[in-house]
Amino acid sequence: MRLRARPWDDLSVDDALGRALAGMVRRTGAAIGGVYLIEEPAALLHLVALCGLPVDFTAPWRRLPLTAPVPVADAIAEDRLVWIGSQDEMARRYPRTATVLPYPFALAAAPLPGVRRRWGGVVLMWPADHPPRATTRERHHITASARRLARLLDDSPVPPSLPDRPRVVAVDSQRHPAQTALAAVDYLDRLPDGALALDLEGRITFMSAPAARLLGRDADRMLGTRPWQSLPWLDDLRYEERYRLAVVSRTPVSFSALRPPDRWLAFHLHPDASGISVRITAGAETAAGVGAGVGVGAGAGAGGTGTTAGAAEAEAAGGAVGRAEPAPSTPGRLYQLVHLAAALTETVTTRDLVAFMADQVLPAFGAQGLVLSIAEAGRLRVAGHHGYSADAVERLDAIPVDSGATPAGQVLAGGVPAFFGSPAELTASYPRAPLVTGKQAWAFLPLVISGRAVGCCVLSYERPHIFTADERAVLTPLAGLLAQALDRARLYDTQHHLVHQLQQALLPRSLPALPGLDVAARYLPAGHGIDVGGDFYDLLRLDDTCAAAVIGDVEGHSMAAAALMGQVRTAIHAHATSGATPDQVISRTNRLLADLTPDLLVTCLYVHLDLARQELTLAGAGHAPPLLRPAAGRAHPLCLDPGPPLGVDARARYPVTRGPLPPGAVLALYTDGLVERPGPGADVGRATADLAEYLAHADVDDLERLVDSLLHRAWPAGGHTDDLAVLLLRTDRP
Repeated sequence: MRLRARPWDDLSVDDALGRALAGMVRRTGAAIGGVYLIEEPAALLHLVALCGLPVDFTAPWRRLPLTAPVPVADAIAEDRLVWIGSQDEMARRYPRTATVLPYPFALAAAPLPGVRRRWGGVVLMWPADHPPRATTRERHHITASARRLARLLDDSPVPPSLPDRPRVVAVDSQRHPAQTALAAVDYLDRLPDGALALDLEGRITFMSAPAARLLGRDADRMLGTRPWQSLPWLDDLRYEERYRLAVVSRTPVSFSALRPPDRWLAFHLHPDASGISVRITAGAETAAGVGAGVGVGAGAGAGGTGTTAGAAEAEAAGGAVGRAEPAPSTPGRLYQLVHLAAALTETVTTRDLVAFMADQVLPAFGAQGLVLSIAEAGRLRVAGHHGYSADAVERLDAIPVDSGATPAGQVLAGGVPAFFGSPAELTASYPRAPLVTGKQAWAFLPLVISGRAVGCCVLSYERPHIFTADERAVLTPLAGLLAQALDRARLYDTQHHLVHQLQQALLPRSLPALPGLDVAARYLPAGHGIDVGGDFYDLLRLDDTCAAAVIGDVEGHSMAAAALMGQVRTAIHAHATSGATPDQVISRTNRLLADLTPDLLVTCLYVHLDLARQELTLAGAGHAPPLLRPAAGRAHPLCLDPGPPLGVDARARYPVTRGPLPPGAVLALYTDGLVERPGPGADVGRATADLAEYLAHADVDDLERLVDSLLHRAWPAGGHTDDLAVLLLRTDRP
């Protein structure tokens, strides 16, 4: 069915988006679907529409960084369909997602490529019985449906909204007439087995009379509730987990539970797109069918793989009856904690940690404000914040740890979080608390590692907030995870500061001015890891009309790479300014590196610019050739016969290449981080050709803007995985 444009005065863009998603799920045969839109300028993915899944399941994924390691982010960044055919493939390619969704299913993520902008992406999920490979026709169907959805967004006169919770839309399904439904109820009431119907949220929508007898609870007390909430003996994470498995994988699931004092019941869950049918049996079938444990139906795979707990589990289930213990957190919160823990492992710097907490922790708990403080020299120094004014942060900064004005010192000393649901609760315990921020509720989380105070994290709310036992049970262990992440981040920040100072000392602070030549340069370290590396550039003034442009790449991202880069740059500078020709500069630098016997490869390109003669001379050591764009004409790579990388062969020869340097020409020198992409299918030749095509049509009047546009075009979402250096030179027009 073709998606047709609707009159926007009759149908809002949000309603149209929801209907389009439901139609896409229906046409592709998927069980679950979701639409993510890019939230600018925060560069986040925002889940706005959902189909076939309870909205509470989506807490860990409602807002994601555009560079998050998840299928939909990769689909958008790489502008292609991402297909995950099995749980094993998900665990291999996206371990964080597999950790939070340990269920068998197939998944597709496709971008929404609009005409005006990149809108976002769509995610579809199929039951576990879907073949692990998508057919060519199926892939085409998915991408075509995504393009239609993107066109709908293009045609909208207003952008869609970004709600806190995604809109839930239903796939239309045929319902039986009322007479047939009444006959079915009579039929079920005559059978000895019990029958329940659950919606996708887990609420009971129907309960037969035998089911009420087996469960020992009247139907009117059960309807509209969730079984694990209404029946204390089912209030066990193992049982609710079976429900989650059935919803996500759409496969039959079975488990057994002990109804006190000594009656075992077996529950058989049969899911579809509208809900779950549950058959309840008792007696011999329990022992013969699923035993005394928890199991799943055929094809369920990971996440509950047909195991049974046997007598030990029965004893544990029976022994739990009647114990006065706090109710465990729901699986939704536990999976949220697992997701946050997995995401925390990817934070590197303190700034990363603050951004992660603002993007994911605050929305997860409905908070609006954040203050992250580090314990130093008896004071709490604010290391990052969100949702606070500069004046408020200034007053909260450097508060003594032992101050009785705030709970921070007490929670650090005792290692126990403190929760205040209103200003009255806070001032009752801390009359001198400075209420200068206008916040109405607070959670003070101590960041302590092995008895050592690292800092304090404060989550705040703009309205009074009741902290449920569920929230406290998750925030308490989260504080420990945050403490470890903050400790790692501080160590990294210290190391990075030292290494970054070394690298900045080795790179040129400024480029020399030369009449008749305009210059712009950029260096970006790798987006991950130590954040420094060995890419370098330089521009040397040789005399009034001649200059030398240099660009190079030292393998790796480490202090050793940065140090070697400094040695190479110094050697080139010394040889070039002594009057050596381009081939002599590269050859002599090569011999120096061969004597040093470095373990890292070094590529380099040296270009001698003679502005008076309008000529350039090049010598390369395994480096990519530069691009030349004449004032009028197409940009193209210069033909270059390079020698091997530096330091490989002390006797290597480095031939020179000469060519014209016409007035108004732009010469682009770059390292491979501008054109190389990780993963299979990356084509450097194609990327270089695309770069030349872009340069041919770009505005070259402003080199600073041009170099920024080249970087943005190469990595529009950021997150480049390699060092990147670019040096642009433009000769004056006649």
